[in-house]
Amino acid sequence: MSKKAVAKKTAVAKKTAVAKKAAAKKAAPVKTAAAQTGAQRSASKAAASKKAVSKKAASKQAVAEKPQVAWKPESHTALVRRARRIDRELAEVYPYAHPELDFENPFQLLVATVLSAQTTDLRVNQTTPTLFAKYPTPEELAEANPEEVEEILRPCGFFRAKTKSVIGLSKGLVESFGGEVPGRLEDLVKLPGVGRKTAFVVLGNAFGRPGITVDTHFQRLVRRWRWTAETDPDKIEAAVGALFPKSEWTDLSHHVIWHGRRMCHARKPACGVCPIAPLCPAYGEGETDPEKAKKLLKYEKGGFPGQRLKPPQAYLDAGGRPAPPLGAASGT
Repeated sequence: MSKKAVAKKTAVAKKTAVAKKAAAKKAAPVKTAAAQTGAQRSASKAAASKKAVSKKAASKQAVAEKPQVAWKPESHTALVRRARRIDRELAEVYPYAHPELDFENPFQLLVATVLSAQTTDLRVNQTTPTLFAKYPTPEELAEANPEEVEEILRPCGFFRAKTKSVIGLSKGLVESFGGEVPGRLEDLVKLPGVGRKTAFVVLGNAFGRPGITVDTHFQRLVRRWRWTAETDPDKIEAAVGALFPKSEWTDLSHHVIWHGRRMCHARKPACGVCPIAPLCPAYGEGETDPEKAKKLLKYEKGGFPGQRLKPPQAYLDAGGRPAPPLGAASGT
């Protein structure tokens, strides 16, 4: 090969090497930039995620550390004043409050109250018309065929035990009281299935004799309001009874029970529309937004029918609607 050819070949090789080196240098920064961009994005995402977690944790900590308004301990005198003010406020909200069981005489009220255990007054009211049409007196119910009574009471739940109770109390009325419902507490509680709560419902609403009805609603609300810390119904009755004149006991029971059924529910109280919110130590346990709280209201407060098929005229005059008979849609 001539010197000229060798020189030419060497020049081409050098030129090619220089071009490759230049291309490598040019590609290297691009690759590095791409890698840097990916790393920056990953770092940015990690930082954002860490910031979000930190913000969430801070939010939780802020909620946990949010100062709670402590309900100041109150003297007995202050408690009495607050309790009576609550009752006055509820009396204005429920001026038509009444027993929510349909009845025409003490016997019907006694039987209906026994049947209302562990079910709604509405269900009882939808069931008793058939029962009382077939057995209108204690004498007739005392002689009834248990299987036939069970079939009538089936919608009320625990129908076998309730059948035994209503037939038993009817026999007790016939044998011990000449078929008449006695008007004394000590006599009523001797009847099968009749406890103090049932007796006070009958005494207060059929005989006009004051009594405090400590049902589940009453128990829940008086503890929420810190009227008492007792859990035993008899002790609750005594503690609350000491805060009010005896003459107010029956109406007080209606006011508290109505409020518990319509507004101050067990799971989610409608705190945002509650008329006694400033007087309630438990305010905030339920929904505090007024618009959301309105949707929690039941019966006439929520625009639905009440629990009685034949309610008092005062209830109807106040805008209340009767409950539908058994089998019809209730809207509640």
